[in-house]
Amino acid sequence: MTSVDDQGRTEPPVDGDEAAILLGFLDFHRETLAWKCAGLDEAGLRATHPPATLTLGGLLKHLAYVEDYWFSCVLFDREPAEPWNAVDWRENPDWDWDSAARDSPGQLRGLWEGAVARSRELYAEALANGDLSQPSKHTRRDGTSPSLRWILVHMIEEYCRHNGHADLIREAIDGSTGE
Repeated sequence: MTSVDDQGRTEPPVDGDEAAILLGFLDFHRETLAWKCAGLDEAGLRATHPPATLTLGGLLKHLAYVEDYWFSCVLFDREPAEPWNAVDWRENPDWDWDSAARDSPGQLRGLWEGAVARSRELYAEALANGDLSQPSKHTRRDGTSPSLRWILVHMIEEYCRHNGHADLIREAIDGSTGE
């Protein structure tokens, strides 16, 4: 049975196999970010909570990059897609955060939603051909290849951490609070 909370987020399953639970938590935290960014215009997505310089727009763009990086570049060892492939990351390692101020709310939401959709397709492809213990195709400098399980847990951690930031920023914008 699927349960939806007061904010419209699908609750992760309380039973099921490991993949269903991990993917349920990842989707729950993606939906949390969407909730924290919902209804905001350009000014809202560019607002900060001083002294921090993080913005909700920057979080959307950063997490779009993180989605594409881990599921495409690491899991399948594919080249970065647009717009990431045109970025000189050595010149500006914070490009995703910095450039978000030049994007419209529609561009930011579309970029993030597209990245999430591609990620869902990629981990479905991976699960159709193996289990959570399968190593990524990309080998890191130290010779290791994180497993699909590790990537999913890392993505949950990434969203949890940034959703804490999003909660504080959103409260500073309009007083909206909630987990």
